Order: sequence, then structure tokens, then C-alpha cells
Amino acid sequence: MPAALPLSPSARHRWMVASRALAAIGGGYVLAALSAAALAVSLPLARVDATLTATMLSFLVYACAVVWVFAARTAGRAWLGLLVPSLALGLAVWLQRLLGAA
Repeated sequence: MPAALPLSPSARHRWMVASRALAAIGGGYVLAALSAAALAVSLPLARVDATLTATMLSFLVYACAVVWVFAARTAGRAWLGLLVPSLALGLAVWLQRLLGAA
């Protein structure tokens, strides 16, 4: 098995920034979409008002996710900080649909 080629410090830095950018763009989008879905079915408002409110709040969630990704100490911690709440929100949406709340 061939050994991995060592990366120069500048190449390693580029990969870490690329990883954070991917986390901010893709992971932030997933987190925002799941938060909108969870809020839309759980807010005690009329259906159209709950959907509109959840959608507007998801923009705030996305912005906070982007800030979090670039403020985290490591890229791995940034990914984990998006993955854990995304899994929790995904589970909440799944349970709401299973129980017939949606």
C-alpha cells in the first residue's frame, strides 16, 4: 500500500478552508432546511403562517451555521456542530410525520 503524499502547509490550509466552505454551504443548507421543516409543523400558528415564519427563521439558522463553521476551532468540530443538530432535527421531522403531526 503506497504511503500518502505529505501535503505542504499551504496545501493543507487550502483543504481545511475548502472543507469549511463545503460545510458552510452544504451543511448549513441541510440544517436550515431541516429547521424550517421542523418549525413549520410544530409552530402553533395557521399552516401558512407557520410555514412562512419557519422559512424566514431558516435564513437566520443558515447565517448562524455559516458563522459557526468559520468560528469553530477545527474543521472536524465545525462538521460535528452541523451534523448533531441536523440529525436531531431530522429525527424530529421523521417522528412528526410518523405520528401524523405533519
